[in-house]
Amino acid sequence: MKVKDVMIPLYDYLRPDDTIRDAVNIIRVAKRSEERVGVKGAPVLDEKGRLVGMVTIRDILRAAYPPYFSLACMGQFTWENMFTDMAKKITNKLVKDIMSTDIATVREETTLMACLDLMLKKGIRRLPVLDHEGKVLGMVYEREIFCAFAHAMLGDITCIDSSS
Repeated sequence: MKVKDVMIPLYDYLRPDDTIRDAVNIIRVAKRSEERVGVKGAPVLDEKGRLVGMVTIRDILRAAYPPYFSLACMGQFTWENMFTDMAKKITNKLVKDIMSTDIATVREETTLMACLDLMLKKGIRRLPVLDHEGKVLGMVYEREIFCAFAHAMLGDITCIDSSS
């Protein structure tokens, strides 16, 4: 099997100058197949449709977590209202300031075993799928690879969809 057999077409993506607020809205309700169920990460494309980064839920949450927290003992710290305050504080920060730029990708003709190998070695759960010109066609998620694996093992079964 090839990546093109299980990839999800790209419906929603981010731009480098989108705000974190925009990113939260898109990731929260991104279209996946025929439904808007949200995703755990979205590609960032430039004006020509080329992949320039990825933003995940973890990137967004990390942006709200002040770096100096990891240096201090926070046991006696008062956390009251801080969560909401930090969320509001980063609302207008830009996607380009938090996105990951070293992005692993696959081509639509990549085999599922090669894709799985890359995902496991890099510890990632989603990969942008590029066409022969390097434009993003869709995403392949760990879940789709698992469903193809389950089908190969168990026969004609349907995986219950969950967000990626």
